[in-house]
Amino acid sequence: MAANPCLASLRTRGFALVAIAFAACLPDSPSPVRGVTFELSPQLATVLEGDTVVLLASKAGRPTDTIPSSWLEWSSSNPSVATADSNGTIRTRSIGYATIRARSGDYVAEAGIAVVPTVLIGAGDIADCNSSGDEATALILDSLQGLVYTAGDNAYPTGSALDFSNCYEPTWGRHRARTRPAVGNHEYMTPGAGPYFSYFGKAAGDSGAGYYSYDRGAWHIVVLNSLQDVRPGSPQEQWLRADLLAHPSKCALAYFHYPLFSSGPHGSISSMKPLWDALYDANADVIISAHDHVYERFAPQNPEGAADGLRGIREFVVGTGGRSLYAFSDIQANSEVRSNTTYGVLKLTLHLSSYDWEFIPVRGGAFTDYGHTACH
Repeated sequence: MAANPCLASLRTRGFALVAIAFAACLPDSPSPVRGVTFELSPQLATVLEGDTVVLLASKAGRPTDTIPSSWLEWSSSNPSVATADSNGTIRTRSIGYATIRARSGDYVAEAGIAVVPTVLIGAGDIADCNSSGDEATALILDSLQGLVYTAGDNAYPTGSALDFSNCYEPTWGRHRARTRPAVGNHEYMTPGAGPYFSYFGKAAGDSGAGYYSYDRGAWHIVVLNSLQDVRPGSPQEQWLRADLLAHPSKCALAYFHYPLFSSGPHGSISSMKPLWDALYDANADVIISAHDHVYERFAPQNPEGAADGLRGIREFVVGTGGRSLYAFSDIQANSEVRSNTTYGVLKLTLHLSSYDWEFIPVRGGAFTDYGHTACH
């Protein structure tokens, strides 16, 4: 009697999920995989909450020799964490673990899916060879998983190549591979911020432009350049509106150096309003800025500075990366929490339709701030 065809490894975008074998083969059918046995080589895929991945069945040891999903029945052991459709498409729904099963008759293959939160960690106003603050905040990054963001003024005093190699590289630079930076005014003290673009390469977006976007889990994230023209109709403002239109999402976040609202000595920088207008029109949820060397959290507000609990954007000023700390000046409306007592980073945990925030101080710092808010 001829051997029956068999299931093999499950694969996803970028992950090699090899099936757990529970039997020898598939029932008789016009299959190209007749007589091939299962492999027993389970691997765990770690997937961000909100991501969608596709699992494929294929011959054991021959990942390009796939089995049509229509031959299989797909299921999930934990649909509240991840669901599986008839095409082997896995949609993650919450943090946790699920076993995905592909079945044909009595024969089953499994793959594990671990759904983890999307995490962003970072600050602005960071590295100065004359300060130990960036060493202290870099130690926080060492202990946390997630994507690192910077909110500008990465390397003092002038963003030169030496500033990056001598001051930034030994501290935050050890996380460069997972960093998505924004540029600040000190980088432009060197013409065109050339060393900044050279140091971060493609991660900083197009050289000379300094604005770009990316998706992370269920969120769309925009990085902008406060030092470029941001007026209505400018290339950056037009790009921002087009990017937000092309990437509709339940939740959206932006970060750039100059804050529209700040109670620090630099104060509120009104030239940033066109960027806020575009983000507000697209129902963005969070903006992170720096420039003032303080931590400040604002209540959701509109670009005119009026409290807006329905569509307002929550702004964080996080200039606590390590360079120095400032005194507060003119306290702005809707400022909810402020601190200038410690360096630290802001950690954001981005869920499918909400986010958590936590200010994490350096060792010895007593101040912290945390909370949770639903997206619009």
